[in-house]
Amino acid sequence: MNVNVSANVLTACRPWSRVDIAAHAARDIPEGYYVNLGIGIPVLVADHIPADREVIIHSENGVLGMGPAPAPDKINRWLINAGKQYVTLVPGGCYMHHADSFAVIRGGHLDLCVLGAFQVAENGDLANWATSASDSTPAVGGAMDLAAGAKAIWVLMEHTTKSGESRLKHRCTYPLTAPGVVKRVYTNLAVLDVTDDGFVVREMAPGLTLEALQDVTEARLRIAN
Repeated sequence: MNVNVSANVLTACRPWSRVDIAAHAARDIPEGYYVNLGIGIPVLVADHIPADREVIIHSENGVLGMGPAPAPDKINRWLINAGKQYVTLVPGGCYMHHADSFAVIRGGHLDLCVLGAFQVAENGDLANWATSASDSTPAVGGAMDLAAGAKAIWVLMEHTTKSGESRLKHRCTYPLTAPGVVKRVYTNLAVLDVTDDGFVVREMAPGLTLEALQDVTEARLRIAN
């Protein structure tokens, strides 16, 4: 697999944008779920929750009931998410101490956590905090608590690296955040479930075939019934 193969696949179909990826995930979140959104593409999910659906969004820095990004003239400079981006608060939302926020996470009160990742393995292993043992990132951080505490983990990421390497692996080559926790992956090329038999493709970008998707994916793929 290389950058040329990846580029050929990307030009042969209509890949989803980062906003499209987030919108796909937002559409699939069930009514009444308590959801944490990680840094990167996942934070965009808050902007695309259907208006008629109640989803309570948690931010690990101490916000429960986080809404979409504010308009430029409506920014509250005291209200940010874990990625230090300005957010809004929905009616009934609240602030809490950082320790209480992590009690929500560690107490198993989150139905879902949506994270970014560097790699996901076909058995659900998650690698999203460092790319090598000598990475400058000092520690795994809150993602470890989220991966262990949430009832389900979804990952939103690009399908390949800039060099064309697959992010969907037989086994992760980067340090793990948590083993066997990922249930679903949304990329710019496909939506895939992680099952006992590996990755199952639920949906593909317009114009993409399973064969072309397999060409840019290290792990073996199966199509959903």
